[in-house]
Amino acid sequence: MKKKIILATVFIFLFAYNAFALSEAYKNNIYNPGELKPVDSVLKVKIGQKAPDFQLKAVSGKVVSLKDYNGKKNVVISFVPAAWTPVCSDQWPGYNIVQDMFESRDAVLLGITVDNIPTLYSWTNQMGKLWFDVLSDFWPHGAVAKKFGVLRSDGVAERALFVIDKKGIIRYIDVHDINRRPPLETIVRELEKVEPLGGALGSRK
Repeated sequence: MKKKIILATVFIFLFAYNAFALSEAYKNNIYNPGELKPVDSVLKVKIGQKAPDFQLKAVSGKVVSLKDYNGKKNVVISFVPAAWTPVCSDQWPGYNIVQDMFESRDAVLLGITVDNIPTLYSWTNQMGKLWFDVLSDFWPHGAVAKKFGVLRSDGVAERALFVIDKKGIIRYIDVHDINRRPPLETIVRELEKVEPLGGALGSRK
């Protein structure tokens, strides 16, 4: 029953959703980069491989390491290209409606961009409260995105999702069309596959 409620919420959100980037909340501060090359990178990791560890500073001020979650939590990493852009400003607030699903799957979400902390602080404050940590991959510039193979040639990250289990193993990869928001139901579906280990498929869309 809980699964049905979560999925119903997601589908309602998909059909009734008004873009946050077009709302009054942003007061015309969103920069539109136009249509970009859908994918502009080469993956350096694959499903079934241990995810590369990293340590990044969060907007909250704390330092987050991937290894801190080993044996404790499943992790979803959401790389997005840049603050103050339309699709990114739509994507992350959308994850607020599936917070319960993450908690029920013993999972955390980590949002990563190559922007610096002051930029992310301003952007996320304007966006509204997010339940997950937002991390800065600013310096060395894009180092974590580069480890995963999702750093684009213009220096921003791809719009990419990685599902990593409690053993630190990559279970799902989606390097998405940078111009499009990944469907919320994809994360719901892939997290449901995490336990027991095995069988998740990745994609480059």
